[in-house]
Amino acid sequence: MTTQSEPGGGPLDPALNVIMSERRQLINLAYRLLGSLAEAEDVVQETYVRWYAMSPQEQEAIVSPGAWLTKVASRICLNVLSSARARRETYVGPWIPEPLPDPTEWITGRPGVDPADRVTLDESVNMAFLVVLDAMTPAERVAFILHDVFRYSFAEVAEIVGRSPEACRQLASSARRRVRESRAPAAPASRQAGIVRDFKRAWEAHDINALIGLLDPDVTAIADGGGVVGTVLHPIVGVERIVRSLVHLADRFRDLTILERTVNGRAGLIAQQDGVTVSVYAFDIAGDQITRIWVVRNPDKLRSWTVRP
Repeated sequence: MTTQSEPGGGPLDPALNVIMSERRQLINLAYRLLGSLAEAEDVVQETYVRWYAMSPQEQEAIVSPGAWLTKVASRICLNVLSSARARRETYVGPWIPEPLPDPTEWITGRPGVDPADRVTLDESVNMAFLVVLDAMTPAERVAFILHDVFRYSFAEVAEIVGRSPEACRQLASSARRRVRESRAPAAPASRQAGIVRDFKRAWEAHDINALIGLLDPDVTAIADGGGVVGTVLHPIVGVERIVRSLVHLADRFRDLTILERTVNGRAGLIAQQDGVTVSVYAFDIAGDQITRIWVVRNPDKLRSWTVRP
């Protein structure tokens, strides 16, 4: 059996193993809090910087390094969320959380990615859920994610948020109500995949009647272009307007290749041009119809999806 070693040839510090083993947990937490993998990675980096800024004696005095790292990362996220609201005011068009591929697709999309950087895809990262989270106050979001998703007690949440346990309980309750009110009964995963597949085929075939049948009459499409050419500044509402936009898009970009992919744990689509992913499509489906479409075109949010030339 081999023993890991440091670059200098000595054995790897066991304490370092313990600290670095928390990385995936921190990435998962920060992504759910921020909706951005890039910002999540920055938060985790800053968290480790603060850990290593302490003296060995200060580090040894911390009973639970994992709990300390989580607390620091959560507080940094809270600050990022507070400042993000101001940054969003200058963002061109709607802001949509950064979409993530299935882990198997992630590996092919980001060569050399650290396995610790993969986000576990479950119902707490589907696009509909993240969009609801983004509408919450920073304190609501942190209290809800820490308690309801990561199962921290309200006493522990209170230390992070800087409020009383009862106030944190109320924050989480308010957030829970928002999530509950926004949710429609979800179709089974296999049914959702079938609807997305039918949507793809109808779109490629310019089958307007099929598209109309697959879309809810009040369907809404929101696009995040981040200022790229052709950024759609406002949501498109209504089946007729969206069908016209889809047909126009297919006519304008005939060299696009549409592929079925898993987007944040649910069936979705990507559009590629010369092998480069230029758009990611996430869907919210109720019954047998698509109720919402989220389109991410901002290149900064697509780095997990393609190897750029």
